[in-house]
Amino acid sequence: MIDRLESTGNTNDIASLSRTALPTIVVMYLFCVVVPITFYVGPLMMTTLRVVAIIVVIPLAVNLLRGKYGRIIITDILFFAHLFWVAISFLVNNPDRMIEQVGSNGIEFLGGYLIGRAYIRSAESFAALCRFLILLVISSLPLALYEAESGRPLVVEYIRNIPGLTSVSIITKEQRMGLERVQSTFAHPIHFGLFCSVAFSLAFVAMQGLISDMKRYITSALVLFTGILALSSGALLALVMQIGLIGWYLIFRNTPNRWWILFGLGVFSYIVIDILSNRTPLEVFMSYATFSAHNAYWRSIIFEWGFANIVGSAEKGIEGSPLFGIGLDDWIRPSYMYSGSMDNFWLVMGVRYGLPGFFTLAIGYLLVIAKVMNRDFSNSLVLTQFRRAWVFTFLGLTFTLCTVHVWTNIYSFVTFMFGSGVWLITAEARENPKEYEDTEKDRRRKSNFTRFSRSGKRDTPGPLTHARGTLPMSSNRRVKQSA
Repeated sequence: MIDRLESTGNTNDIASLSRTALPTIVVMYLFCVVVPITFYVGPLMMTTLRVVAIIVVIPLAVNLLRGKYGRIIITDILFFAHLFWVAISFLVNNPDRMIEQVGSNGIEFLGGYLIGRAYIRSAESFAALCRFLILLVISSLPLALYEAESGRPLVVEYIRNIPGLTSVSIITKEQRMGLERVQSTFAHPIHFGLFCSVAFSLAFVAMQGLISDMKRYITSALVLFTGILALSSGALLALVMQIGLIGWYLIFRNTPNRWWILFGLGVFSYIVIDILSNRTPLEVFMSYATFSAHNAYWRSIIFEWGFANIVGSAEKGIEGSPLFGIGLDDWIRPSYMYSGSMDNFWLVMGVRYGLPGFFTLAIGYLLVIAKVMNRDFSNSLVLTQFRRAWVFTFLGLTFTLCTVHVWTNIYSFVTFMFGSGVWLITAEARENPKEYEDTEKDRRRKSNFTRFSRSGKRDTPGPLTHARGTLPMSSNRRVKQSA
């Protein structure tokens, strides 16, 4: 099993991680994510999530720029640049809708990211987030089972029946495997499945050692089962990716460079498929990432023509819009494509906002993932597990976003979860989990380690200070490989 920190006597660190409450603003935000309440202020459509984001986004942005949440990173700048370019794109393509679209999308995007960036800053708050998300997913299971049988999202129906309020549209989709696709409280079944998939690695990997193994197995299985009820190939892809990464780690946990080996195998497989198959590697991937060959073929056409809308294609008669994109204008596609839906989040960013809009978002996204992946928490198994769970989650999401598009609440939620992992870039292992945040004061304190107190008396053995943190010397705590 995964490496774990086992304590037989001193459990103060585990107790601290278990009893810390999630910040109130984060609880409010997540409640707004899973309970989609919509209302109108004149002609302006508002959601409770947007209200929360509007209230906090300016003070959080100011505090971020002042360094209140750690040093400013390149991703912070790139994300602000992304929103700036989105505004420019709308100004060029849809000036009459610029304020509306930049306001709503910008608030959802930046609000989610800043709340995660500002309030999830330590091991305690991250552990509290994991517990709360797992609870939200498992709590939705009874209603999801009812909807899988009846096709009725009860929470959405109830909200829409309240005078003055409305909610997301009730989606009618074809049955799969004799069951209705569950949208729960989200705008689409895909979104519900993605929400559940985010909690899987948090339950199975991050909670290792913080709860009993039996409880961890049960909660992980319930999260997995709930996500499957969405019957969405995108959500299943995220879950399968996470399961595969966990399995790879368990099998090769004693093998150095195991992730580089996996990366090399991926590149080798791509080359082999490209040589031997009469289809492109992308088309082969799509065929296994969807429920039907028709969907796979449809998505390959979307990618081909969507990419042509960005860079242009003389063969297809498309001029292309690589700089500013096309905004909300309809994209050029084959005449038989009756729907303008584009099931690829990354492609949508390029088509709507051009290559600058795509790259400012994609590079900022990949930089954080790469930096977190490269952190060495070998002297803190708690931080190692948190890092691994977060990375597994976002590696799964990265591929899934190639096959689905996200908007409204789930779009904001993805940016929130992304922001909630940024603290891992600068986190340092400490004996007391209350001191995980990286500060100059703490770094100076580590250099003053001595065996003697200020009174001249010799202290009892304390933590041995290392460059990256502290290792408790208590005989009651030990690191071991679980069978």
